[in-house]
Amino acid sequence: MAFDGITVAAVRKELADTLTGGRVYKIAQPEPDELLLTIKNNSSQYRLTLSASASLPLVFLTSKSKTSPMTAPNFCMLLRKHIQNGRILSITQPGLERILDFRIEHLDEMGDLRTKQLIVELMGKHSNIIFCDENDVIIDSIKHISGMVSSVREVLPGKDYFIPHTQDKADPLAADREMFVDRVFAGAQPCFKALYTSFTGLSPAIAHEICFRAGGDADLSTAAFNENGRQALWEAFSGMMEDVRKERFSPCIVYEGTKKPPVPAEYAALTLTSYPAAQRKDYSSISALLEDYYAEKNTVTRIRQRSSDLRRIVSTALERNVKKYDLQIKQMRDTEKRDKYRVYGELLNTYGYSAEPGVKSLKCPNYYTGEDITIPLDPTLNAGENAKKYFEKYNKLKRTWEALSQLTLETKAEVDHLESISASLDIAQKEEDLVQIREELIESGYIRRKGGSRAKKAKITSVPFHYVNSDGYDIYVGKNNYQNDELTFRFASGGDWWFHAKGIPGSHVIVKSKGSELPDSTFEDAARLAAYYSKGRGNEKVEVDYTEKKNVKKPAGGKPGFVVYYTNYSMMIEPDISGLKQVDG
Repeated sequence: MAFDGITVAAVRKELADTLTGGRVYKIAQPEPDELLLTIKNNSSQYRLTLSASASLPLVFLTSKSKTSPMTAPNFCMLLRKHIQNGRILSITQPGLERILDFRIEHLDEMGDLRTKQLIVELMGKHSNIIFCDENDVIIDSIKHISGMVSSVREVLPGKDYFIPHTQDKADPLAADREMFVDRVFAGAQPCFKALYTSFTGLSPAIAHEICFRAGGDADLSTAAFNENGRQALWEAFSGMMEDVRKERFSPCIVYEGTKKPPVPAEYAALTLTSYPAAQRKDYSSISALLEDYYAEKNTVTRIRQRSSDLRRIVSTALERNVKKYDLQIKQMRDTEKRDKYRVYGELLNTYGYSAEPGVKSLKCPNYYTGEDITIPLDPTLNAGENAKKYFEKYNKLKRTWEALSQLTLETKAEVDHLESISASLDIAQKEEDLVQIREELIESGYIRRKGGSRAKKAKITSVPFHYVNSDGYDIYVGKNNYQNDELTFRFASGGDWWFHAKGIPGSHVIVKSKGSELPDSTFEDAARLAAYYSKGRGNEKVEVDYTEKKNVKKPAGGKPGFVVYYTNYSMMIEPDISGLKQVDG
């Protein structure tokens, strides 16, 4: 899943074919580390995403737009000043480096023709977008890197731009057989690792593919290769590099065959023949592939970044309450001997007259069990005083037990509530989903409302998931506890059906019955949704309870999303929702 040099080469070709000669019409910066350029060329308009995100650095053409800040960031304003309405002269890539260089021609303030460079470096956490003049001097960058951050290269206005060479890797496009053999077979290591650590631009996925095309095992040590094996590996490598030189790209995504719904395993700009054709989806456009592949991943990454403060609050509170609950349970166990002390006191009041002064124990019949019992005594006290001492212990433990009986219930309810909020954070897809979760944490006392108690509540725009199954039934899934309550007690009617993963945090699922009897397939679809939108999503099967909504009750004082029911059915189901269609609203 690496945005490797071959993928960058495929992107470069597509962008060069589409954008060369075009004019930069608009420049926006929707994220702190992302640009969105609108380019007009050949009577068409294109949107180009340039992302220097540390987790998802990307460059691709997109049909989608993104909301930009009301006030454009300084870097965006600088680019507008210099290259807006500029013409793209060329888009190049040095070797197979993960770098794209856009050369843009524009008129300066004096009306003279000038050339600037917009360089996109796609290097994981070191990714950056750097704006340079025609002499390779940095004008500005989307991320400033000082000498305090990197001893290899400073990225600051006024500094010379150069490509850092921090690894001793060769350009695979310039490799001959002698260089290939010298580098790949220099030491003993797995074949695929020897490939991607010897040459720039090769990801582990491409290295595995080269080994597969050579007819060998990717994990086989290079020390075990004979001359025929070396030749086969060279031919597979050189054949793939020839495809790259001649720009014969065939983008594809491959999926994990055992996962339901299918999960993307890898993507590449060249066909991954090491995967069965049934697990492979081919694309004619590398941009379309990247947009599809990273759409969900990018959304999840962004929402996790923006929910990190909520996750930290929930995690801290959950850890504290779990420790508190464990301590309370331990104290509860210690009170289990309270009845023994009561019996000791009663028996001493009955048989204490027979105890000799100064004895350390008294053996007497236990009229509760009919068996003899030995009662430990304090030899400095008489029988009555020992009885009084045992009754005092009993009463103390009884009071503790009575207090803990209520406290443990309250603490367990708090743990369950926090775990349900954690589950809500896991399924949040948009910022508006986080707004409602934050509101729940404020109402629960875990966050202080900005502006104090008089401040207005945040506007809630998040709505439940809405699915329609093949039988035509509408199925709704709550994204958080407030939505769960809303769905179950205000949206659903008595004859609708209610589903929830048994004994684990998860969403309430409502099927609108339309006043008719549901087919078995609809029961299964709703159960799959309840399993999928629960903490049991990663399990092969999840037990799901379901009942008519009229059987679900809200206990007085219950936490948001907490319900009780005493009449229900259950089924074991896979958390597979690949066959269900999600709709808006």
